[in-house]
Amino acid sequence: MAGAKKGYLDQGFGQIINLILAIIPFTSWILGGLTRIMRGHLIAGILQLIPPITIVFWILDIISIAQHEDLTFYA
Repeated sequence: MAGAKKGYLDQGFGQIINLILAIIPFTSWILGGLTRIMRGHLIAGILQLIPPITIVFWILDIISIAQHEDLTFYA
């Protein structure tokens, strides 16, 4: 899909900005949850906001942003 926006909140931020947002835990948890909800994955978005589970999503988000420049795990 040409011109598709990627990353947090589908805003098309560059890879460096998305990676910085992914590394900071609080922004990654909130923006990751909102992005998943916006993309139609309501359950994954809610799970993202539950403290023990959010650590798993945080690590997966850092890896997916670094490799694919986008959230790819349930997003």
